Amino acid sequence: MILTFSILLILSSVLLIVLVLMHKGRGGGLSDMFGGGVSSSLGGSSVAERNLDRITVGTAVVWAVCVVALGLLYRFN
Repeated sequence: MILTFSILLILSSVLLIVLVLMHKGRGGGLSDMFGGGVSSSLGGSSVAERNLDRITVGTAVVWAVCVVALGLLYRFN
C-alpha cells in the first residue's frame, strides 16, 4: 500500500510540475522579469486554458491525498 501511494505521489509530482509550467503567465510576477510580459492579454480564457486549470487542480488534489495517506500509513504502520 505504501509503495502504491509512493509511486502515485512521484507521478503526480512530476505531472504537477509540468502542468504548472504549461500555464500562461498572468503578469506581475517572475514571468515579467524574463520577458513574459510583452504578450498582450486579450481577456477571457480559452477552453484549453480552462481545461488545463481543471487538470492541474485535479492533479494537485491527487497529490495532496497521497501526501496525507502516506503520512497516515507511516504513522500507524
